[in-house]
Amino acid sequence: MMTIKNRVQLVGNLGATPEVRNFDGGNKVARFSVATSDSYTNKKGEKVKETQWHNIVVWGKLAGIAEQILEKGSQVVIDGKLNTGTYNDKEGVKKYYTEIVANEFLLINKKNNN
Repeated sequence: MMTIKNRVQLVGNLGATPEVRNFDGGNKVARFSVATSDSYTNKKGEKVKETQWHNIVVWGKLAGIAEQILEKGSQVVIDGKLNTGTYNDKEGVKKYYTEIVANEFLLINKKNNN
C-alpha cells in the first residue's frame, strides 16, 4: 500500500520579494507569499476569477537561493508540506496560521518588466 504524505505543490506568482532572516550559525529563513488563481463560470454565465494567497517558508541553503533569484511577480513552482500552528498575539489572543514549508522550488520566469 502507498504511504500517504503531507505534500503540497503550487504554481503561482510571488506577491513580494522574499523577506530573509539570518540566524547565528549561518542558518537562514526566507518567507514570501505566492498567489494562485482559478476561474470558473457561475450560474449566470459570468466568468469568475478567484485568487488564493499562500504563505511560503524556505530554510537553509534554499533560503539563500530564494534571496538571490526570487522577486515580486516571479512565477514559481513550489513543492513542500503543509504546516499549521498557533501563537498568542500582543493582546494574548490565540491566532492560527497555515504555511507551506518548501523543500524545493523552481523559478519558471522572472517578473515581466514591460
